[in-house]
Amino acid sequence: MNSRRVLPPYRVKVVEPIPFLTADERRAALADAGYNPFNLRADQITIDLLSDSGTGATSTLQESAAALGDESYAGARSWFRFRDEIQALTGYPYVLPVHQGRAGERILFASMLKPGQLSVSNTHFDTTYANVVLAGAEAVNLPCPAATDLDSAEPFKGDIDLAALEQLLAGPDGSRVGVVLMTITNNGLGAQPVSMANLTAVRALCTRFGVPFFLDAARFAENAWLVAQREPAYHGQTPREIARAAFDLADGCLISLKKDGLTAIGGVVGLRDEARYAACEANLIATEGFSTYGGLAGHDLERLAQGVREVLEPTYLHSRADSTARLARLINDAGVATVAPAGIHALYLNAGRLLPHLAPHEFPGHALGCQLFLDGGIRCAELGSLYLGGMDEAHRLVTPAPFELVRLAIPRRVYTDTHLEYVADVLADIAKDPERVNGYRIVAAPPLLRHFKVRLAPLSG
Repeated sequence: MNSRRVLPPYRVKVVEPIPFLTADERRAALADAGYNPFNLRADQITIDLLSDSGTGATSTLQESAAALGDESYAGARSWFRFRDEIQALTGYPYVLPVHQGRAGERILFASMLKPGQLSVSNTHFDTTYANVVLAGAEAVNLPCPAATDLDSAEPFKGDIDLAALEQLLAGPDGSRVGVVLMTITNNGLGAQPVSMANLTAVRALCTRFGVPFFLDAARFAENAWLVAQREPAYHGQTPREIARAAFDLADGCLISLKKDGLTAIGGVVGLRDEARYAACEANLIATEGFSTYGGLAGHDLERLAQGVREVLEPTYLHSRADSTARLARLINDAGVATVAPAGIHALYLNAGRLLPHLAPHEFPGHALGCQLFLDGGIRCAELGSLYLGGMDEAHRLVTPAPFELVRLAIPRRVYTDTHLEYVADVLADIAKDPERVNGYRIVAAPPLLRHFKVRLAPLSG
């Protein structure tokens, strides 16, 4: 067996300095940000693991393609290159560019969901949920039973609960279902992949009950890689072949290309149905831009056309998956549990287990995230009771989240293993004395997408 390290299939050509604040400077910065990492300035962050969306590094081929960007308002050459790449990837005849995924959500849901209808998913992520609500509909999550065991090695915890989905579609609320939306990979449930067997079964149920089936495919390439590694029927198939098979099962997709498009901006809505395309196109032109640019510059379309090719390269995906798995091992060896098995775009720390002295209303996930910044200048995001919990009007926690997690989202082609080893070292130091981590209380919060703009204060230690 070859035990050599998996090398990234690229070398560094341009570098950017990162800041190193003192402990006092970090304390002052976090206080000024209302103890919300989203409010911190980028020049205050040493290692930024807040999001993998739009935070990756572009390649020389992407930048050289960008130099060819055609900025014509309508019918630009760059549009046709982008369209052709998306059609080749997905097989969908109708393609609409958008400036990012949430724009695609808004446009698609406006054509699909009416007030009182249901959007059913393995898990809606934050903006997806918000856009369902803004359309007047209700978001229903049906994660598979295996997702509740954070420690098991079950390979496809991102799957939807097929029995629950069939029961819903066959029951009295079945007529209210406007769309079944499968998120690949399942970002809200520990970056866990969705199996092709599960997608195939969802296709069959949607066909049987006459319900549209769409993919939220922001991480289509990473899901395809994990399918190739974990689902025996797909061993030996390429990531491109598996991704295309997934797209072939659905009636359409929305993709935030800020993830597996390997760019800082961009998204797409892909459709099979011409009437739905016409409705979405009218919305796009009114709110985003003409249908051949959708709010994107020509150079963005060029980077995206190249990026969706590069992201499916097996050597790239192998290296990225290996790097994330190695970080998971280092963190686990330091005594901090992560959601298992490791995904690719992020690791999810089990803050509830690390900080049992903090009750859910003291937001242990958020507390761990803040401590990572205070101790090491590391920024990350909480996915626990602050994000998912039910609150009363006074911002008191009424319904805790099922788990108190912290997401370490790993930008693509940005950090070396040495940077990630530093993250593991900071976590190891916290794990040596976890009771020094204090909880937090909410000072002010918006009614929707609370975690983005909430302000908090530390509880007295």
